[in-house]
Amino acid sequence: MINTISVKNLHVSYYGKEAINGINLSVKAGNLVGIIGPNGAGKSTFIKALLNLIPIDKGEIEIYGSSINDVRKKIAYVPQRSQIDWDFPIHVLDTVLIGTYPSLGIFKRPKKKEKEWAYECLKKVGMESFYNRQIGELSGGQQQRVFLARALAQQAEVFFLDEPFVGIDMASEETIIHLLKDLRDQGKTVVVVHHDLSKANDYFDELVLLNKELIGFGRVDDVLQPEVMMRAYEGQLSFMKEIGVHV
Repeated sequence: MINTISVKNLHVSYYGKEAINGINLSVKAGNLVGIIGPNGAGKSTFIKALLNLIPIDKGEIEIYGSSINDVRKKIAYVPQRSQIDWDFPIHVLDTVLIGTYPSLGIFKRPKKKEKEWAYECLKKVGMESFYNRQIGELSGGQQQRVFLARALAQQAEVFFLDEPFVGIDMASEETIIHLLKDLRDQGKTVVVVHHDLSKANDYFDELVLLNKELIGFGRVDDVLQPEVMMRAYEGQLSFMKEIGVHV
């Protein structure tokens, strides 16, 4: 399998304080990867740096051997729900239609084919009956499903999701993880910032364990070892026992 994502010596700082310190890793195509670590570990910062949404101090980031700007059409991103303006007046179908824009030419508007595809993506997440509702009227889980449908509409090769399961119902979580596994099985690469370590074995093929630097990276069972986890969650032994990591 080819490397989808390659990161070399990545450093990122905020206001002179280092948030990411010298990360090196490569992610192969067809993997569902979880990014885990304690609060403030730099998980969201890492994803935003990969997507060129924030400046980096130094390092190299390649996706399919190219810079992010050269392959942006192949990449879909679902941000944290807290970063989205849910009061913006837009309907569900129009939200998903935005995912078709990268494949359209400049100044071209979606037509019947794009609208049919957007509706099909809503069906994939079980939200087709809400197509004409305002996005702000939906529950947290429904909103997250719609944004996953928007990502699906892009027909991307690489998917980044930042804390997609926070504040949503179990039915939505099950729908989303099922779709992410389907994408993985189609050979797509899926990277998810995640906080619930108790589900890591069920959800992911590989884990990236961060605490400002790369603590562990590899198969889930290899990363969820006590000696590895203690390096990231030092001083949080009770938390580790709660998630089933025996120390």
